[in-house]
Amino acid sequence: MSVSHSITSDTVSEKLLISHSGPLHGTVTVSGAKNSVLPIMAASLLTNERSIIGNVPSVTDVHSMGEILRRLGAEVTLTGDRLVVNPNAYQGTVASYDLVSRMRASICVLGPLLARHGKAQVSMPGGCVIGPRPIDLHLKGMQALGVRITIEHGYVVAVAGKLKGARVHLGGTFGSSVLATGNVMMAATLAEGTTFIEQAACEPEVIDLANFLIAMGARIEGHGSPMIRVEGVERLHGVEYRIIPDRIEAGTLMIATAAVGGDVMIEGVRADHLGAVIDKLSEAGVHIEKLNGSLRVRASGQTRAVDVTTLPFPGFPTDLQAQMMALMAVSKGVSILTEKVYPERFMHISELNRMGASIMREGASAIVKGVEQLSGAPVTAPDLRASAALVLAGLAADNQTELSGLEHLERGYQRLEQQLVQVGAKIRRLGQDEQ
Repeated sequence: MSVSHSITSDTVSEKLLISHSGPLHGTVTVSGAKNSVLPIMAASLLTNERSIIGNVPSVTDVHSMGEILRRLGAEVTLTGDRLVVNPNAYQGTVASYDLVSRMRASICVLGPLLARHGKAQVSMPGGCVIGPRPIDLHLKGMQALGVRITIEHGYVVAVAGKLKGARVHLGGTFGSSVLATGNVMMAATLAEGTTFIEQAACEPEVIDLANFLIAMGARIEGHGSPMIRVEGVERLHGVEYRIIPDRIEAGTLMIATAAVGGDVMIEGVRADHLGAVIDKLSEAGVHIEKLNGSLRVRASGQTRAVDVTTLPFPGFPTDLQAQMMALMAVSKGVSILTEKVYPERFMHISELNRMGASIMREGASAIVKGVEQLSGAPVTAPDLRASAALVLAGLAADNQTELSGLEHLERGYQRLEQQLVQVGAKIRRLGQDEQ
């Protein structure tokens, strides 16, 4: 079927009814990484040839990116977890507001459009409201490659002749930028000469994108380090490629097990992508065993409070900060969670406090005093990762929790509720007629 998806009124009106759940037991398999597949989908525009991408999660963000590519003239189909992108000599260079406003990752089409067509008009992006996330590093990188940029009526209007390799420094106020690194790397693959990306992001998703581009014929070295070297080539070709596992989904499942106890085998996971998470959960008293492509997570009794600071990879991921806060809310002791990537990413605090948590924010930190048990309540997800945190809090709370705002959850999790139910969680989706 063609990838074409928008948030329907049914999705918005649906709720999750989450009941107190005992220990979780069983096996779950992790989906492909949402944060990898989005820039890789954009990278497929760097050639006229068809690319086949495997292990793709069917989440709203993927459907939205598919619609952006389709509007640009590409053919996009998703069957199961197999995504086929056929650029088919696309000519579009405008990514409109109605699509780009849904998610920030859509800015990733800027680099491929400039590399292929020498021009692009991309709406300023949207996505979760978790504080300032400017695109200045994207624009700085493109300008270094010889692009002339203006902002007109809410659009980034970019024009260039042949892109020229350059030395690009991508250090920002809060560290390196994953999406900006990917955008510059994609543009540089077809630029004339060699590009050096300094203070590049080292996240696994950047490595995944680089490996996809290399499979297409790009010449890239140093991916996974702060210095990436890209030697421009004349053309790239289509490729078949499999996306890495979603480390954030895996981490969410690990933290869920820690929150209510149990013994869960998480399959299809890369332990080397989760070092900081494994370390912090182990410090909190969770037993984690690394197996071949799997993690066994065992927890019993109340976890211990631990301090957490989010940092770029290999530090603790900002995308697991909210989930970790839900765990700390029911852990013994006082913990401090400090957000060094998105200092305003604390909208979940008020909802967790509604459930009986004791959390106080001080600047870019949250002080969490653990309680014996949370209390189920009606709550609303303010953003993607906060929605997952509230699901976990609901599992650990007495009575029932009614979670609204599922359109946020479905942006990044293909089947979180089914995965949790599979290992014993008590979660039911309520349609409008059941409320």
